Parts: sequence; C-alpha cells; structure tokens
Amino acid sequence: MSSNSSSTTEVPPAITIYQAAHDRRDVPTALAQFTADASVVDDGRTYEGLSGVESFLRTAASEYTYTRTLIAAKEIAPDRWRVTNHLDGDFPGGQVDLSYEFHVVGGLIARLTIAP
Repeated sequence: MSSNSSSTTEVPPAITIYQAAHDRRDVPTALAQFTADASVVDDGRTYEGLSGVESFLRTAASEYTYTRTLIAAKEIAPDRWRVTNHLDGDFPGGQVDLSYEFHVVGGLIARLTIAP
C-alpha cells in the first residue's frame, strides 16, 4: 500500500498517523491511534476494542495490495471527520472511492466507519 495525497488537509494527528501507518502496514503504530474501547466498521463487520481493531488492521493489511489517494477531508461535526480516499488495487473491482468517518476523542480515534 502507498499513499499519494492530492492535497494537504488538516485533520487531527491521530488520523494522519493512522492512515500513514496503515499504508506502511505498521500495525503497532496504527493501533496506537485508537482508544481502548474503539470500534471499526468495515465491509459489514464491526471490530470492537483494541483486540478487534488489531484484527481489522492485520486482515486489511494482508488481504489486498492497493494505493490510496486522498480526495477530501472535512470536519462534519465537532471531533468527527470524513476523509474520502480513492483506492486502486488487486481487490474485486480494482478501484473504489471510500469514505472513512472518524470520531476522535481525547486525540485518539474512538470509532472508524469505512463505507463506499
């Protein structure tokens, strides 16, 4: 995975660090950006707590190879951000724009929902 940012957008550091670490397949650094009771919703599955988030990170990092390009990032409510990324890779369909909705609490990601 690699990241190609089309624009510089200010988002909370936890989001920037998470995305860069996830692109590098650096699970410990990505995981450190989540709260202890965080959850991730992706592809119809919910991953709860740090062990669930770690499982998500390890599965997502090993399943497919792709590049990620930042399309947009916007604060949609206090402490809630929507980041849109374009992915090109070897997954079914080969490319997709995904919305990553982050809820940040105390500087860490408390909830991440990924959807087309």
